[in-house]
Parts: sequence; C-alpha cells; structure tokens
Amino acid sequence: MSDPTAVVQRIGNFVWGPYLLIPLLLLTGLYLTIRLRGIQFRKLWHSLYVALIVRREKGAEGDISHFQALMTALAATVGTGNIVGVATAIATGGPGALFWMWMTGLVGMATKFSEALLSVKFRVTDGRGEQCGGPMYYLSNGIRWRGLGKALGWLFALFAVCASFGIGNMVQSNSVAHALNTSFRVPVWVTGLILAVAAGLVILGGIKSIGKFTGVFVPVMIAAYMLGSGLVLILFAGQIPEALGLVFEGAFSGTAAAGGFAGAAVRQAIRFGVARGIFSNESGLGSAGIAAAAAQTEEPVRQALVSMTQTFIDTIVVCSFTGLAILVTGGWQEGLNGAALTQFAFAHGLPGEWGGWIVAVCLSMFAFSTMLGWSYYGEKSIEYLMGERFILPYRIVFIVAIFFGAIRSLDFVWGLSDVMNGLMALPNLVGLLLLSGVIARETMDYFKRTGE
Repeated sequence: MSDPTAVVQRIGNFVWGPYLLIPLLLLTGLYLTIRLRGIQFRKLWHSLYVALIVRREKGAEGDISHFQALMTALAATVGTGNIVGVATAIATGGPGALFWMWMTGLVGMATKFSEALLSVKFRVTDGRGEQCGGPMYYLSNGIRWRGLGKALGWLFALFAVCASFGIGNMVQSNSVAHALNTSFRVPVWVTGLILAVAAGLVILGGIKSIGKFTGVFVPVMIAAYMLGSGLVLILFAGQIPEALGLVFEGAFSGTAAAGGFAGAAVRQAIRFGVARGIFSNESGLGSAGIAAAAAQTEEPVRQALVSMTQTFIDTIVVCSFTGLAILVTGGWQEGLNGAALTQFAFAHGLPGEWGGWIVAVCLSMFAFSTMLGWSYYGEKSIEYLMGERFILPYRIVFIVAIFFGAIRSLDFVWGLSDVMNGLMALPNLVGLLLLSGVIARETMDYFKRTGE
C-alpha cells in the first residue's frame, strides 16, 4: 500500500510542476498585465501612496480600512515563504531563481489587482452586517454561466477551508515550535499553547479585531526583519554587485557547481523561482481578495490598487532582502536548505548569536501573522459553504488545531497543504480569465472618472 505522504507529495509536485500551475499562473499574470496596460508599473507609486499614506476612505461601506485590509493580507502572505521559500528556491535553483521570483512578483501584481477588484465589486453583506467577498463570490455571481460559476465558487471555498488548517495553521505553528525549540530550547507544547491562546484572543474578535492587530503588528514585524537583513547587506555592501551579477547570469545561463552547491540549470532556476515566488505572495490563489472585500471603500479599483502593493512588498522588497543576504554572505554555497540556510546567512553576516536569534524570532512572528490572516480566509469560506452559524465552531477548531500542529509531525499535512493551495488557484484563475473584460472595463472607467 502506498505511503499517503508520498502520494500527496507526488500530487503536489504535479500541481505545482512545470505543466500545470506554473505556466497557468505566469501566463494569466502576463495576460492581465497586457489587458490592464501594465497598471502595476504605471500606478505603483500612486498605489503605495493610497495604501500607506491615505490609508482609509472615510464614510465608505466596509469593516476595516484600506490599510488594515492590506495588513491582514500581508499577515497571511509575509510568512515562512519569505524566509524558508526564498532559501529553498536559491538552494535548488541557484541565484538565478531570485530573478524569476521578481518576474513572478511583477506579473503577479496584475493578478492581485484583478482579484481585489472583483472581490469588492461582487461582495455581499451577511446577516451580521459584515462584508463577504473573494473568489467564491465573484465566481458564483460574476460568471455568465451560473452553473459553472457556482461550481467553481464552491470548489474554491472547499479548498480554502482545507488549506486554512494546513498552510494557514498547523504547518505554521509547527515551524514556530521547532524554531524556538532549536534556538531557545522552548518545549514545543509550551509554544503551541502560547500560540493558541494568543491567536484565540485576536481571532475570536473577528475581522475588526484581526484588522486592528495586524495594522500594528505586521508593519513592526516587517520592519524588524528588514532591519536585520538590511544590516547584513550594509556590512557586506561590497559583495552586492557580485551577488546581482550571479542573479542575472544564473537566470539565463544556469549556475555552475560551487562549494557545497551542486549546480542548477536555467530550467531549475525558472521552476523554483516561479513556484516559490507564487508560494510567497499568493498571487493567483485568490485568498487576498477575501481580505480586500472587507475594506471600507466605494471604489473596487481603489482597493485593487492598494492590494497589488501587497505583492510588491512581499516579493520585490522582503524576498529580495532575504535572497541578497543569502548571496552576499556566500551561504548559498554551503549545501544548506530552507530555514537553516537563512539562519546561516544571518549568523555569518551579523556578530555573535544575533543572526540566528533574529531569524528564529522573525520566523515566529511571520508564522503567527499568517495564522491570523488565514483564519479569516477560512472563516469566510466556511460561511459561504455552510452559513453564519458555523463561524464560531470554525474559530474554535482553528485555535485548537494550532496547538496540535505544534506538537505533531506534519510531513503529510505539509504535502496536503501544497495540494490544497494549488487547487485553490485553479478555479480562481479560470474566473479571472473569464472576467478579464469586467476587470478592464472597471479599471478604464475608474481612471476616466477620477483622473487619477
């Protein structure tokens, strides 16, 4: 009888392999970039201004501000992918993988813009007066063939609920528990209990509680990590030009074996750079649209502009700091992978024990924030599938699962999480392509009316 873990890993390798999701996600992002005339390049600074300076649209319908919606989405995406995912991409695809992560992020901004626009346009108000939106709503209400739309929306919500307990819950608490146990000898059950209680205090308050907390916690979390990685780059500033040369050379000609690095072809750089870039920023998965739908706004395009900055911050900024720190310190040649590679880079780049401590603490913060964001995604998905009365039971089960994730071995859950994440993307991408005309018309009309 086949090992269940091996089976889900094989399925995950196919779903995230070079013949299904990777080309579909990239080509969808390129198509939307063309239809929107490169909006992520034309309107990036305006988007950052609205997201980080203006922050809210006073008097508009919604549950949380533009900024809080962005921070909730960033809470879910700025996670282990920014520490572990970048390291894995470079360890297996070479320095050139970082270039393909950048390309994935740039086209992914158009995808993220489109997801948020549709999520706000097709959102509804539930019996509690809260906004409900995301792919399940724009698939079921926006696609002309209602039977197809409803089927796609139901599938997305089902896969999102499953993913919320995997990549959004147990694998995160498991990563934190083992990181703190390795660095500070904290028993895994203690970490699990603390995480469950802390998350429960935020999650049980709903989206307004999550939005208020992430609005403060996420900027501090990102700033702390960038301060540590930025210091590494300052101390190794002389190696940055050489590191950038390795990135561009490896992206188009592959990377020869060096030190403990076994070498990588261009195909590996593309495959792992794209796959880990998507894993990090979630562009195309549709999940961030659920948070965007809660924003206080009367203009779907305005929130879409705010939401696309999430991919820019996550991949172009945070992932770049991680990747360059790994390259300038020579860590990529040590034969290490995952969090161990990032920890080596920081430990080698910073004096004393600070490097390893920073990675352990930031990994814990990133994972905790991911659990908060994904709890909301799962909650809205279960509400779509089964109704409002299942929200509180879902929250309680989600909190309990955090504890058990910390104390269990999760090889099977890791594999299943990859599959569920990938399966979320399939109905969402179909919807984005079918509704691309709506996206383009809404965008054109908005800029014509506002002159922005």
